[in-house]
Amino acid sequence: MIQSDTLAAAPPPPEIVQGAFRALADPTRRKILLHLGEQDMTIAEVAAQFDMTRAAVKKHLTILSEGDLISVHPKGRERINRLEPLALKSVADWLNHFNRFWDERLAQLQHVVEAEEAAKNQDKPTKK
Repeated sequence: MIQSDTLAAAPPPPEIVQGAFRALADPTRRKILLHLGEQDMTIAEVAAQFDMTRAAVKKHLTILSEGDLISVHPKGRERINRLEPLALKSVADWLNHFNRFWDERLAQLQHVVEAEEAAKNQDKPTKK
């Protein structure tokens, strides 16, 4: 059973990260984010990294933008796509909320294992 203080510090509200999780659900979009983490890119530059049309890449970039994971900046006739690392922090904060749960559960498991080990050692006869 989860203790009440385990999840006391609330994560960001789910609606804050919902679009980001939708965007991150697709492996192609995750790869696009990796590329944008290296450098800002135009649609054509992103498309050159994948075996897909510019239209398909544009759809992926739109979903990433809707999830606030990237921003799009006009530069002349082109649109530059840029990773928004602070948006990823909200996702990380939401997930880290559950790390506290697992840390506590693993600590409890360690305590049980150590107690069982100590009990076994007490039950063993001592050699003379």
